[in-house]
This record gives sequence, C-alpha cells and structure tokens, in this order.
Amino acid sequence: MNEQAILPVVRHSLHDVLVERIRDMIIEGQLEAGSRIHEGQLGLALGVSRTPLREALKFVASEGLIDLVPGRGGLVRRLTPQDVRNMLDVLTALETLAGRQACRNATDTQIAAVRHLHDRMMGFYADRQRLEYYKLNQAIHSAIAALSCNDFLASMHASIQSRLKRIRFIGNETPEHWAGAVREHGEMIAALERRDEDALTEVLTRHVEATWTRVQPVI
Repeated sequence: MNEQAILPVVRHSLHDVLVERIRDMIIEGQLEAGSRIHEGQLGLALGVSRTPLREALKFVASEGLIDLVPGRGGLVRRLTPQDVRNMLDVLTALETLAGRQACRNATDTQIAAVRHLHDRMMGFYADRQRLEYYKLNQAIHSAIAALSCNDFLASMHASIQSRLKRIRFIGNETPEHWAGAVREHGEMIAALERRDEDALTEVLTRHVEATWTRVQPVI
C-alpha cells in the first residue's frame, strides 16, 4: 500500500458545522442584517440544542458577523455605508501590500496552489454555484495575504474580511457584476504568476473599488 496516497479522514465537530452553517445563513441573507436571532427557532431549524448553538453564536460574534446584546440575544450586524467604505479602504491597503510581498516571497509551489484554487473556483462559476464560488474567492484573497509572510497583516486582513462576508457576497448578485469580478480574478492570478507587483497592485485596487461600486446601491 502506498501510504503517501492515503488522505486522512477529516472530522468536523458539531461546533465547526454550526459555525459554518450560521455564517452561510448570514452570507446568503437567510439571517437578515439587523434581524434578531431567535435561538429556539434557529436551534429547531438546525436540529441542535441551545448549548452548542450559543457557543457557535459566540464564535460568530467574535468574527464580527453578529452582536450579542444583553437581554436581546443575537442581532445580525448591520453595516452602514461608511462602515463598508472604511473597511474597504483598509482592505485595499492590506491587499496591495500583501500582493507586493507575495510576488517577492512566495515560492513557485505556493503560487501554483493559488492558481489551483482559482481553477476550482472557475468550475463553480461555470456551474453557477454562487456560495461555493464565493468561499473559494475569499480563500484566494486569504492565500495572497498569507503569502505576504506577515502574520500581523494576515490577521488584520482576516478580521476585516470576516466582517465583510455578506457585503462581498451581494457584490456578485447580477450576472454582469459576477462576470466582472471573475475577469479581475483572472488578471490577479496572471499578475501573481508573473510576479508583476505593479500589475497585481493595480488589479487588487481596482477589484476592491469595484466591490464598493457594486454594493453601494444596496447597503
């Protein structure tokens, strides 16, 4: 038996499953911004008791997706247009710095791994599986941040990205917006593969600014 070909079985805890499901419900708008989370109803819908549900909600709150208000429970966080604009400005600075550092520091193997994520994402785009496309889209942005080899930058990037999950998801609601984002991602990967810092910085800046243009009318 070739042991190198054996992949370990990945076991997901109930906590991890609940956190991901609640995130997805917020991203897709099933739990609307500003709405109260009724633990009893949500627990019944998910088939879990209140204890694991509350622990999952606490974790999602730590990511900035919900607010836990004493006496009122959880409220899905509603971002103001100014909140979104401010976070996108910071995100632009972080992603462009990360892109430059990635061009300098990433190995060919690491860049090939980002290309693999992109190719998988394009498969979901072809099948119009929007949520799965979105998750790989975000994984690509996180991967580029990680390739900066700057843990503090990557941590700040992850914090902002988690708060913008719903916002960035709705940025691709129309076919035209989605197609535009896909083109920008293609440019992004090509620039990274060439290690072209200026080109990658330009497309990352344009990509984040396009997010603002796409979401501003609906927030």
